[in-house]
Amino acid sequence: MEDPARSLSALLNNSEQDQGFDDIDVSADGSSILRICICVVYSVVCAVGLLGNLLVFYLMRLRQGRKKSTINTFILNLAVTDFQFVLTLPFWAVDTALDFSWPFGDAMCRIILSVTVMNMYASVFFLTAMSVTRYLSVSSALKRRTCRRAHCVYVVCAVLWLCATVATAPTVLFSTVRVVTGEKLCLLRFPEGFDWLALYHIQKILVGFVLPTLIVCASYVLLLRYVRRRSMSSANPRRRSRVTRSVAIVVLSFFCCWMPNHAITLWGVLVKLNLVNWDKSYYLVHTYVFPVTVCLAHTNSCLNPLLYCLMRPEIRNMLRGKFWKVSTVSNKPGPTRSATHVHAPTTGDECARAHTHHSPFMVSTALCDTVHAQT
Repeated sequence: MEDPARSLSALLNNSEQDQGFDDIDVSADGSSILRICICVVYSVVCAVGLLGNLLVFYLMRLRQGRKKSTINTFILNLAVTDFQFVLTLPFWAVDTALDFSWPFGDAMCRIILSVTVMNMYASVFFLTAMSVTRYLSVSSALKRRTCRRAHCVYVVCAVLWLCATVATAPTVLFSTVRVVTGEKLCLLRFPEGFDWLALYHIQKILVGFVLPTLIVCASYVLLLRYVRRRSMSSANPRRRSRVTRSVAIVVLSFFCCWMPNHAITLWGVLVKLNLVNWDKSYYLVHTYVFPVTVCLAHTNSCLNPLLYCLMRPEIRNMLRGKFWKVSTVSNKPGPTRSATHVHAPTTGDECARAHTHHSPFMVSTALCDTVHAQT
């Protein structure tokens, strides 16, 4: 994902061969209010993403100490990708605050842009792997290979990281700082003679969105069909309804976070290939709407800890137990107090008071429970 000025300027790469740009002021990268809003969103997403993914690291460390799990290994790798992803946001926030003028030099441009793109791919790949694993786990397709499962999941994780690295290779090779309309921009500079930028974005759309979306949807459709059959045979419609809601939340969040960004990117590809005319409407959308879609895509790094970790009932119970253990110890007046005074909340008022001390991600207790993948 690129910020509007970088993506717009990259689209103008070798633009001296294109026509029709004279009547558009490409130096107007957006209003100051828009840039301030983007900086605020980046800062909030960075803070919340760091806290949320650090919490995931802690919970997964506790969970892995009790029981090895394929889905937990994927969640841990997903948290690593999201954690690295949000670490790049302060750089993009500064870049945005300076009207998309890159102040950190060519080397940092290459590093930050490459890390951003690589973790975008890795995050999507691990989300896809988790959806497939969830279906296979619930349908008990992995029971016969229990002894080799731990080894296989590490191999899969290594392959996914390798695929993300390979997909990021064009970014590593062609990212640079270039002066455009008097401003230093961190962007992609491809060789002349071919529409490399269009090919780059087509790869991003297909590999980073279309194919993963198809796999995620297919996995959850199969999961819902399996649960529906089991629910009908066991007369448990409540379980089927709970799974349906949780699956809908996961799929819709993934689709809504990424689709707008890729849709505008596809529009840019069509413009670059001269299949759609460059006009003022495209420029306005790319300047004022595209930054919003970038922010929306970044928020996926905050939603992932909520959707894929804290929605699981066993993780919530673990976190709730840790909270009450700490709160009861801190509320003890002294060593003479009897242990019978330490109790968990039982009334609605007590629970309401307790929830006010939870971290922001404990809002997930209001959501439906996901299917517990027994792996």
